[in-house]
Amino acid sequence: MMFSMPVISLALLPLFAKVSANVMSRAAAANSSSSQTSLSMCHISFVERIDLLTDISQALDPGVIATGFENDGQNPPVAGQVASQTSTNNFINFCATAANVPITNGKQIATGSCNPIPMGSIPATTNMPSCKFVNPKNQDNIAPNTSFNVTMAITNLATGTFVNPDTNYFAAPQALSSGGTITGHSHIVIEQISSLQQTTATDPKNFAFFLGLNSPAVGGVLTASVTKGLPAGTYRLASINTAANHQPVLGPVAQHGSFDDAVYVGFFTSLPILCMR
Repeated sequence: MMFSMPVISLALLPLFAKVSANVMSRAAAANSSSSQTSLSMCHISFVERIDLLTDISQALDPGVIATGFENDGQNPPVAGQVASQTSTNNFINFCATAANVPITNGKQIATGSCNPIPMGSIPATTNMPSCKFVNPKNQDNIAPNTSFNVTMAITNLATGTFVNPDTNYFAAPQALSSGGTITGHSHIVIEQISSLQQTTATDPKNFAFFLGLNSPAVGGVLTASVTKGLPAGTYRLASINTAANHQPVLGPVAQHGSFDDAVYVGFFTSLPILCMR
């Protein structure tokens, strides 16, 4: 009987026996309580061995090497551009060259780190995420220190996929759903500004409210409750749309509309002249 087998890169063959033995021992344990040995388990375990092989291998499969990374983009030179970093092995050891910083290793390291995780799967242009605040609207005024809901319409993001941010931060590549959209979640962040006329950059370390939205959108809308409201002042409300492991979403092309939204809102008992206009 003829049957097809997955093609295994020669670079991965040295690990095949180890993984095969590991999986088969698990199969034997699973069948130990049964008087019959499952023949189907043997067939399934072969496919499983291939999956595990690519997952635990510490060797770079030649089949996934991006040869385009060897080109610095400047042959010939292009005005206004700089040469790209290059690699013949997908930058697999890039973090070995990052001096005096730890590996990110799933942690949020405030002093900086180097993350060796690949960027992952990129959606098609037809599946790029987008969002728009429904409430509050731009330049709305809300009573200070009063509970309110932030609602945001969102499309092309498979929301509700939220991993542990303390142990798995940036710890896996961006992934796509079966429909080709990024699996992930969104966040709402609110920062106080001096007025709408402020032109200085804000400090990302300072914010008045932050919430990760780990539940799926309902009817294409995400909701965040600001239960205590906000003190009087002018604020910027913004979204941060991310993949499951909290990395900002990645798109397939450089030129695209914003994946996030922002509105400017006042919290005043009475609207100050020129504050919101």
